[in-house]
This record gives sequence, structure tokens and C-alpha cells, in this order.
Amino acid sequence: MNGIVRNTLRCSVIKNLFSSSTSTGITGNSLRTLWNVSRHAQITPLATVKSFRHEHISCNCGCCRSAHTKAEKELVEFLAEEIIAEKKAQKLKTIPTELDGFKVSLNGADVTLEKQQNNETVRISFNINHTVDSDPEPEIEMTSDNPDIGDMKSKPTFTIDVIRGNQTLGFTCSFNNEPGASGANENYNDIFGIDEITLYTGEHSDKVYAVAGEIIDGYLYDLLMNYLEEKGVSNEFAEKLVELSTNYEHTAYVSLLEGLSNFTAGK
Repeated sequence: MNGIVRNTLRCSVIKNLFSSSTSTGITGNSLRTLWNVSRHAQITPLATVKSFRHEHISCNCGCCRSAHTKAEKELVEFLAEEIIAEKKAQKLKTIPTELDGFKVSLNGADVTLEKQQNNETVRISFNINHTVDSDPEPEIEMTSDNPDIGDMKSKPTFTIDVIRGNQTLGFTCSFNNEPGASGANENYNDIFGIDEITLYTGEHSDKVYAVAGEIIDGYLYDLLMNYLEEKGVSNEFAEKLVELSTNYEHTAYVSLLEGLSNFTAGK
């Protein structure tokens, strides 16, 4: 999710929270910002909220001694409180090294899950950047009396490569907004769907032909979904993948906040 969007509406939202009793419709990428604001509204003193109006701040905790400008002091003080709040909200402190037989590898924002199965390798890859969206409602109301605006979920587009010898059968998949929203048969409540299918020898390149999942024969689509389930990529596994991605994205976000704090403070 775009980091700039996390904070763009923060000042105006806090002002509205305390100056108006009317509810606000919240959609899209501003959800995490408002989710964080709702928690700050419960635990943050009003004096701290005033700091968002760029009033003078006197920091006695020692965290701002290396910061030289007013803006840096304000930013470091806010980040200190934000990091504490985000760590309290973390549901999982460590990322598992294995998920349903798949070995989990982390490299920055890239995540790879891989397992050996008979004479082939099944590899799942995705990137956590810009993957966080609202989970329960397309439009959510928030008031000072009801600050809970739902959970955040990371639902990345992911690739599944079934590698056998020098050949690779590749699938690009994404999570459905609603069960049965993609694929040939809407009676199936699949939480993810096949966006693209390709088969190639050696290394992949732009010259390799790929077909969109939405235009292939409906029965073939269902058979391919059954094929993926046999390889271990079922609806249940996909739900665990969302949980893994969500926890790792949140961990990465906290690390970014800590790095931003250290950078601003000149540590």
C-alpha cells in the first residue's frame, strides 16, 4: 500500500473526530490510517493530538535530542507512540518458517514458499507491497463512539510454479473480492482465482505465451483449480497465505516506522 496514503488524511481525520459527531464513510487505501487514528483516539491524550496542528512540542523523553528542527521533533515524537501502538496490535511476533509443508523464505518484500513433491517442485511467490485492503466492508463508518473499523488484510497477487525438469507450468492468481467472483462456475466459493496460465521450457521471458484464466473453457478452469488443490493450494491454504502475508506486511511496516524514527532522529 502506498506509504504516502497512510498519512495524508491523518490531520483532517483527527480534527473531525473530536470536533464533529457525524460519521465518515471510509474506503480504499486510507483504511489503515483511520484504523490507527481510531486507536489513538482511545489512548492518546488531547495534548498529543494537538501536536498534529504543528504546535510547539517539549519532549522530555530523550528521543528527540538528536532531532534538530521542529518538524523532526514532531515526527520523532509521533513515531515513538505509533510504534508502540503498532507493536501492541501485532497478532504474530515471528513469521513461521514452514506453512503446510511449504518452506517459507523471506527477502525484503518478497516471500517464497516451496516444497518438493514426487519428481517436481511447487513454488509460490508474492510481494507484500501495496497489498493491504479492507477486509469486511467496502464502506465503513467510524465515529468517536464506534472507532473499530475492522481488520486489515494483505491479499497479494501470487504466482504458482509447478516445476518438472526443465519445464514450468505457471499460474498467476489473485484473491476474489467475493466468493465465486471469478472462474467459470459461480457455485464454487473459491477465495482466489486463476488470472493467467503459461507453460514454458527453461527461463521465462516476455516471448512466452500466456492465456487469461477468464477466457479458457469453464470445465478446464475447474479442472485446473482441482489440480492446484492437489498440489496443496486449496481454499484453506489460501486463507493461511493471507494470514502469513498480513503478519509479515505488518512486521515490515513496524520496521519501516522504526527505521524512519532512527533516520529522522539522526541515529
